[in-house]
Amino acid sequence: MKFTKEKDLDKVLNALIEPYKNRVPDVQNVVQGMLIERIISKEEDLKNDHIAFRTLGVPNLGIESLEKIFMYYGYEKHDYYFFSEKKLNAYWYSHPENKYPRIFISELRVSDLSPQTQKVIYKYTDGIKSDPVDNLDLNNIEEVSSFFRRSLWELPTLADYESLQEESEYAAWVIYNRYYLNHFTISIHDLPKPFNKLEYFNEFLKSIGIKLNNSGGEIKVSRDRLLKQSSSVAGKVIAIFKGGKSMKIPGSYIEFAERLVLPQFAHLNKSNIETRHRRDGFETGNADKIFESTYKSQQNK
Repeated sequence: MKFTKEKDLDKVLNALIEPYKNRVPDVQNVVQGMLIERIISKEEDLKNDHIAFRTLGVPNLGIESLEKIFMYYGYEKHDYYFFSEKKLNAYWYSHPENKYPRIFISELRVSDLSPQTQKVIYKYTDGIKSDPVDNLDLNNIEEVSSFFRRSLWELPTLADYESLQEESEYAAWVIYNRYYLNHFTISIHDLPKPFNKLEYFNEFLKSIGIKLNNSGGEIKVSRDRLLKQSSSVAGKVIAIFKGGKSMKIPGSYIEFAERLVLPQFAHLNKSNIETRHRRDGFETGNADKIFESTYKSQQNK
């Protein structure tokens, strides 16, 4: 079936990416570095492997709410992932048109947290009595685009933010940043040699001053060895809390992914390799460490 909402989806994705790029200086630093090194001739040469969102698993929010937007525009839901230590659920989504990035949506399993932390989260989310996505006109692109910038709950206090951070840095990130794009991902295997190998590309990143998340190693490798991922450490943004107090907190970051060719297609000439010939999906072990790009352990190293 021909995809009929292409222009609409383009506008929604652009409305997500533009504020993200303005908020994450490392994006422009990487792009400029790649242009200077002649890895790419223009920014549009970059392929976005996937974008990611963080949500809260409470009534009327979470994955079941946010995914409705993307599934309306043709995305299909795939594998479930569970992160026991971080108390998270996640799913990923792909679009039949390969030019669109995959989407990864995670949610905090709020009911698995301590009563005190749950109390703080519900203080902000209890007032949401219906799914806000159900109230959107998904054919109205301006309305959908502005949704990601909307304050679904009131601004948190600094005390509540710090309280959440003690048990779940993920919870603290979401309570302030809401649906800001958590990260986008540069597809490394689509770059020219030798930059199409993550080991080499990481050295380039460090040479231009990009700080890499080293939790689990700078390169996180899937069990089948066919998915390699790295990420920058999230830069800090000035957060102004309820009551006027301010503090620098983690914002968003960039990911870098190399998807290797599946063994059954190893015989193919490089010019014939398409997206379907490469490792798809995600890996719990990799993603678990990528989440820490916004954690104090990486911020303060």
